[in-house]
Amino acid sequence: MSTRPRSPAPSTPAPGKLALPELGEMKRRQDRIVMVTAYDAPAARLADHAGVELILVGDTAAMVMLGHESTLPVTLDEMIFLTRAVTRAARRPLVVGDLPFGSYELSDEQSVASAIRMVKEGGADLVKLEGAGRMVSRVRAIAESNIGVMGHVGLTPQSATKLGGFRAQGRTADAALRLYDDALELQAAGCFAIVLEAVPAPVAARISAALSIPTVGIGAGADCDGQVLV
Repeated sequence: MSTRPRSPAPSTPAPGKLALPELGEMKRRQDRIVMVTAYDAPAARLADHAGVELILVGDTAAMVMLGHESTLPVTLDEMIFLTRAVTRAARRPLVVGDLPFGSYELSDEQSVASAIRMVKEGGADLVKLEGAGRMVSRVRAIAESNIGVMGHVGLTPQSATKLGGFRAQGRTADAALRLYDDALELQAAGCFAIVLEAVPAPVAARISAALSIPTVGIGAGADCDGQVLV
């Protein structure tokens, strides 16, 4: 991916909100997708001016903004507050509101209710949640509620303790195959894109090639369709 050209960012923000289907078109054109995190209006304004496609209001706000030692303590109310600040300033980029730990695990109904709040109260264009397995059902329920949802596999910080800490995932053949299958299931459930975090580059490359939706990498090599900077 390091050799793929990217169109120059505009010197001023392009008018109008980026259309979600454009991300799929960028994948087909092999054009880079850029996602950055922002937690307040000034950062969102800078990201907008730089011409990025996606702004993630990540649950990393728990550590970056709120002083916690992990992402787990941040609440849905806090995430909605931060997302609302970002959406006030972001004009062109699509804003992805991260659903925090405890806001979607209990049931499909809980996940839909949380996603609706993130969109209605936070102003998010889209939402993101972590994991596969039973989370595939959560993704499907949110997508069927006409809310765009981004998946997240590999190192999922909300379940880092279960995964043995903050370490790369998919390092064995069996683990890599599970990640591959998880990504395909999330795509089938309705994800518009999937974050691949701390995944070996060859595994991320195979997953990216197999999916028709974009992959956004963080510590997953250069062959993802985009990158996210936190």
